[in-house]
Amino acid sequence: MDEQKPELEKKLHVVVFPWLAIGHLIPFFHLCISLARKGVQISFVSTPNNLQKIPKIPQNLSSLITLVSLPLNHDQNLPESAESSNDIPIEKTQYLKKAFDGLELPLTNYLINSKPDYIIHDYASYWVPKISGNLGIPCVFFAVFTGSFMGFIGPPEVLLDEERDRNLKPEDFTTTPKWITFPTDIVYRTHELLEYFKGAPPQDDQTHDVDDLENDGYKAVPDTRRFGMVIRDSNFIAIRSSPEFESDWLSLLHQLYQKPVIPLGFLPPPLVEDKEESNNWVEIKTWLDKQKQGSVIYVALGTEAALSQEQVNELAIGLESTGLPFFWVLRKPLNNSEQSLPLGFEDRTSGRGLVYMKWAPQVKILGHPSIGGFLTHCGYNSVIEGLAFGRVLVLLPMLNDQGLNSRLLDGKKAGIEVHRNERDGSFSSESLAEAVKIAMAGDEGQVLRNNAKEMIEIFGNEKLNVSYVNDFVQFLKKHKN
Repeated sequence: MDEQKPELEKKLHVVVFPWLAIGHLIPFFHLCISLARKGVQISFVSTPNNLQKIPKIPQNLSSLITLVSLPLNHDQNLPESAESSNDIPIEKTQYLKKAFDGLELPLTNYLINSKPDYIIHDYASYWVPKISGNLGIPCVFFAVFTGSFMGFIGPPEVLLDEERDRNLKPEDFTTTPKWITFPTDIVYRTHELLEYFKGAPPQDDQTHDVDDLENDGYKAVPDTRRFGMVIRDSNFIAIRSSPEFESDWLSLLHQLYQKPVIPLGFLPPPLVEDKEESNNWVEIKTWLDKQKQGSVIYVALGTEAALSQEQVNELAIGLESTGLPFFWVLRKPLNNSEQSLPLGFEDRTSGRGLVYMKWAPQVKILGHPSIGGFLTHCGYNSVIEGLAFGRVLVLLPMLNDQGLNSRLLDGKKAGIEVHRNERDGSFSSESLAEAVKIAMAGDEGQVLRNNAKEMIEIFGNEKLNVSYVNDFVQFLKKHKN
């Protein structure tokens, strides 16, 4: 009788569960693509509308990635179809977190039935480690943030200090925390914190909002507590960074967390074609092809920050006064209010400037040879995309972690930050124009342009980034139950 062949190694099955924001869904999706290329079976769990927003799964990986839809319980304080932070103003964030926390039971049932080897989850789902622990499934917190941001917010014991949490004030974040063991300029500006606190849980004196949130026994959980519990209770931490970029900060995280912190590299986005992108791209590429190599400043300020009319005016006048070519993706506000460009602006900048008010394929634009710089809100996804092509950055942070990202990049001299009013965050057309001209053309900006190009060797280095994913897969195989 023939000898029985050894059983093939069972595929690793990993469930991924991101927070409900495009800036989180996309890096989680890129992680899925990277893991699937290594033969890992992936279940990507989110809500129906969010699953529609992620890129298409490459055909050669479609058998390895399954999209799992968990309907979101509608909250009366949210718009009917709102399922992500991109669909709501920042003041409604806690209602979305409440709806997200309602996914605990359906996710538990899915994990019971699917029996994965791991669950990789986000900062907001502080309840996942308890579920996974009860089911014997190791869980990995995937931090889609920079190491500097994670180091700045601190270790679990600080994040879970309830007395500190009750007494937190914006100014507490404008100085270097005591647990950071090396010199750094990475702190928040006052105006950035005032914006962040808009999305924080309401205080007890705001009784109407508290009643709305707690009318069914729900108690809002602040981000500090979510981060603290996830870091403390997850088995491992994975982070979208590398020692080549943030060695001091990653070393600090090992000390603060006292558990494995695994760098994943930067998971740069793959270039994939789809019909919508191709249609838009033909129009955009035709315009970009007419511009000189490295001459265009690309302007895009993310999917969540809504510019005020004053900011639109200052940005427009600033771009006009540079005399440089620009391609500006201007997002329509969530409230559909009309935003007008300064009178005659489009006529005066015709030919050298284009304001684009539709969805634009950012990675393709950044990769076009006519693009020289990137005026960005400093969202980490955009930073990675810009530096993967070596584009010098003009830094105009808007909310959340973006201020700290801006300090990090300014300190590494890969970009220049637009000067703003410390109290209210306003910027002038003159300050914006000055930063753009230095970055794109000034002699003093040459070091910035050189440093940005050198960043290709970290952010755009496919071999380096793949090596981190390979190491992560080996780690998962070694430590699975």
